[in-house]
Amino acid sequence: MLLRAGDVGVLLAGAGLVVALTLWAWGGGKGDTVIIRAAGRVIETTSLSQPHRLNVNGPLGITRIEIEPGRARIAADPSPRQLCVKQGWLTQSGQAALCLPNQVSLEIRGHSNAYDTLGY
Repeated sequence: MLLRAGDVGVLLAGAGLVVALTLWAWGGGKGDTVIIRAAGRVIETTSLSQPHRLNVNGPLGITRIEIEPGRARIAADPSPRQLCVKQGWLTQSGQAALCLPNQVSLEIRGHSNAYDTLGY
């Protein structure tokens, strides 16, 4: 059985709609604020508009955080596996880097958060 031109058009339109809705639902907006926590307490809340460097003390040592216009990252951490450093630059609202052994976290906030697949 062959598909006709109308069938192909409907399939392409449906696939395009699925892709567009997926990008819209999962795409968070740009972040404008960074929240830094240590041992569960908020240490600092600052804007992503100005460059800033911050050292945060944790149980294992000092975690170094870098903030540049529109993005932030954990540049150095004493944790053994360096997972939070490997997160790289965070730009989207809702993104976070967690240094669990050192109990330090960095979270980007904005006007709209990205869809979280774990919390429905």
